[in-house]
Amino acid sequence: MADAFDNILGQPKVREFLRASVVSERVTQAYLFVGPAGSNKTTAAYALAQALLCPKGPTGPRGGSCGACDRCGRIARRKHPDVRYFAPAGANGYLVEQVREIVADTSLAPIQAEKKIYILDRVDLLGASAANAFLKTLEEPEDDVVMILLGRTRESVLPTILSRCQVVPFRHIPASEAAGIVSQNTGAAADQARQAIEACGGSITAAVAFLTAPANERLAFRSRLLGDLSRLSAADDWDVVEMARDWVEASKAPLDAVRASQEAELAENADFLAKSAIRQIEARNKRQLSAKTSEYLRQTTAIVRSWLRDGMMVAAGTPELVINTDVAERLTELFAGADAGRIAGAISRAEACDRALAYNVSPETCVDALLFDVREVLNGSGRTD
Repeated sequence: MADAFDNILGQPKVREFLRASVVSERVTQAYLFVGPAGSNKTTAAYALAQALLCPKGPTGPRGGSCGACDRCGRIARRKHPDVRYFAPAGANGYLVEQVREIVADTSLAPIQAEKKIYILDRVDLLGASAANAFLKTLEEPEDDVVMILLGRTRESVLPTILSRCQVVPFRHIPASEAAGIVSQNTGAAADQARQAIEACGGSITAAVAFLTAPANERLAFRSRLLGDLSRLSAADDWDVVEMARDWVEASKAPLDAVRASQEAELAENADFLAKSAIRQIEARNKRQLSAKTSEYLRQTTAIVRSWLRDGMMVAAGTPELVINTDVAERLTELFAGADAGRIAGAISRAEACDRALAYNVSPETCVDALLFDVREVLNGSGRTD
């Protein structure tokens, strides 16, 4: 029978390790998941949280991950108040004040479950000062707390953090295997699976969600962006500014459904929750909305990068390597004879835009600057013919 760990796509050794740890009740209080972007570390963290908090316990059906109870469902939807996700709040990583707030939060009792799970993303961006504020909590957490830290490589994480955690390595998933996994889980063709993975920054789990979004909303968003990019060379300055504004607004549109779901859930539970618990849920909901906003904006820049990368393939005379095959003809019209170096520069600026968006820089400012850069390449200053 399936359990929460089956959702950790492309990581069979991780699945078996975590499953065995839960069933045998050999779970530690601090884990460090290390692996490249797109290797499903976040999905694994939530799967472990589901297994640990399931009321049927580790000896119950499916090793404590029934997947059918209310608690399992809330965790799977990332809406359980006792599973807390954090990402760096500063331009260069975690802020000392942010870490102190997390530390203070660990001393509070769980709201609904018997334990609290803390998921801290990108701990490779946890500097020495912030780490010092965190070490005692990591070394001697409360009995009802489990810490799951996520980082890119062992070497990028401070030794003081590394030495206090059970390290779980995640492998790089080859592109062809990743596309096959997405196709298997969505029924999408291989080309469409690859395009979704590109749009989601390499994440298999996000690509599955991208392809299965209600009313094909994410696919329609991608088509809109690619259509706008194909017309960018003929756009004047005001067109570019309006295009950036429209993209940012479109990336926020799906949040209305998320917000409505949060409000309904809070209203349902408000009668039996203490005011302090309600405040914690409201804070969690705010974090969730912020994370979803960032996810959709990252998809925007990822789609631009993927399109530019395909343009570079055309410019280099290797159109067979184009990933966005549904717009291959237009890519050939736009980029045949273009300067690949200039396109590479635009890709670098798209990556810089992505980093800036993560630190609360104005999305419209970032996106319109990026679109002006792309238009410059399309309009001949980057052409060699």
